[in-house]
Amino acid sequence: MSGYIKIDNVRKVFRKDDRDTVAIENISLEIGKNELVSILGPSGCGKTTVLRMIAGLVEPSGGEILVDGNKVTGPGPDRGMVFQDFALFPWRSVWKNVEFGLEVAGMPKAQRDEKVERYLEIVGLTDFADARVHELSGGMKQRVGIARAMVNNPKVVLMDEPFGSLDAQTRNIMQAGLIKILDKTDQTIVFVTHSVDEAVFLSDRIVILTKRPATIKEIINIPWPRPRDRASPEFTALRKRILTELEKENVMN
Repeated sequence: MSGYIKIDNVRKVFRKDDRDTVAIENISLEIGKNELVSILGPSGCGKTTVLRMIAGLVEPSGGEILVDGNKVTGPGPDRGMVFQDFALFPWRSVWKNVEFGLEVAGMPKAQRDEKVERYLEIVGLTDFADARVHELSGGMKQRVGIARAMVNNPKVVLMDEPFGSLDAQTRNIMQAGLIKILDKTDQTIVFVTHSVDEAVFLSDRIVILTKRPATIKEIINIPWPRPRDRASPEFTALRKRILTELEKENVMN
C-alpha cells in the first residue's frame, strides 16, 4: 500500500523530574489515502501521543512522520483534529463555530457560506445553524466539531476518542453518521478509540499497540464493506479476538 501518511521508525520520550519515560518505541506505519485506520491499545500506552505527533502538536524524539510526502514539523492546514471534549466556542453559533477556521484563513464570505452550508448538511445540522452550543445535545456538539475539522478540507482528519463521552445509543448514531460522512468526503481518518466494537464497525484497518513503551503488536485488515452487522458471527469473532489480545497486554501491566 502506498503510504499517504508515513510513520517511519518513530520514537517518543517524555522527560520529567530528570527521568525519561519512553512512550513510543520505534513505530513504523503507512496509512493509505482515504483510509480510516483506528488505533487500539491498553490505557496509557500512547495512542493519543501518536495522533498528536501526526498533528504536529508533539515532536517525535526519533524518526519522522510524513503526510503526502511532506515532513510534519508542526500543525498545519493539511490536518484537522476532533477532540473528545468538543472544544467549541460557546459564544458562537453552530454556523460561526464551523466557519471559524475559514475566517482565520481569510476566505471570502461567499465561499465561506457555501462551504459551511455544505458541511452542516453533511452532518445533519442545517436546522441548527443559528443555535448556541449550550442548546445542543452531546451528539450534536460532536457533529459540530467534526464539521469544523472537515470544512477546511484537510487531507487528514485526526479523531481522539470523539464519541467516548457519549451514551451508547448516541455513540452508535454518531458512528453511523461518520460512515455517511466518509461516503461524501475524501479525507484520510486516523481514529483513536478504546472501543473494540467501534473500531471493527468503522475501520478499514485496526492497529493494535502494546503496553508502554508502545510498539505495534498487530495490524488487522477488516475485509467487510461498511455498514457492518455487529451481530454477525464474523464481527463477533473478530471483536473477541481483538479483546483477547488487548487483555494480554493489560494483564502484563
